[in-house]
Amino acid sequence: MRLQVLDAARDDLIAGFDFYEAQEQGVGDHFLACLYSDVESLRIFGGIHRRVYKNLQRSLSKRFPFAIYYTVDNDAVIVRAILDCRRHPSWIRSRLRNA
Repeated sequence: MRLQVLDAARDDLIAGFDFYEAQEQGVGDHFLACLYSDVESLRIFGGIHRRVYKNLQRSLSKRFPFAIYYTVDNDAVIVRAILDCRRHPSWIRSRLRNA
């Protein structure tokens, strides 16, 4: 499958990187490497996850408390948001409304 990551999802990754890098230098790079791997796995496993909000499916990161929200359109996985699961549920829902 083709994989497309929208700009809003890239911005989510940058925000996550900034957060973890502020905790300790180098952790942000580890965060990005792990999340890139999780996103890449959607080339194979895209479409098997449960729908959690409207037509969005959710894959959970293996290492960090982040969720990858995506849709499948024909032969493409479109990553729409990559959000911290520790955020308030109402914040997550409002962010997903714009995804």
